[in-house]
Amino acid sequence: MSSPIIDSQLTLEEALADTLAPPEIQQTQVLLDIRHWSFDGALHQGQLLVHRDVAEEVAAIFAKIEAAHFPIEKIIPVVAYDWSDDVSMQENNCSAFNYRAIVGASALSKHATGLAVDINPRLNPYIKGDVVLPPGAVYDPQMPGTLTPECVVVQAFTEFGWTWGGHWETRKDWHHFEK
Repeated sequence: MSSPIIDSQLTLEEALADTLAPPEIQQTQVLLDIRHWSFDGALHQGQLLVHRDVAEEVAAIFAKIEAAHFPIEKIIPVVAYDWSDDVSMQENNCSAFNYRAIVGASALSKHATGLAVDINPRLNPYIKGDVVLPPGAVYDPQMPGTLTPECVVVQAFTEFGWTWGGHWETRKDWHHFEK
């Protein structure tokens, strides 16, 4: 098999640069190299910042996703987007750690501790009433890269005890998994 296309090759220090997270949270983060098939049909390698307590299972989950050739646009730490979740989502970027609040609230998101992962957000938007994030995104289960209850991504995350935002009642966060 040929070598993957490298999309991100940061150090841990570079991946955490300029985050507003306090040192005690930064110290719990680890940087994983994640291989994945992208929409160009090629094998890519990106990186995810996750909490050290879930690092092994996240690596195992993404190994299953890679083996199934499920397409993921890109996997680049949110530092590359100046810590903007909005810009990262618009770029259809898969991400994990991002020290930020829950959408529409002041409480910290699970992303703030590296215990959440978002996958292909332009194909799997957050929807609550008239709010769609990222703006203009459409959930179409027939599109490659879209998450559905039976797809390998949802199955792999739920096998490890993660919650999928597609199962939520009051809103749908189709791209979101949390522990």
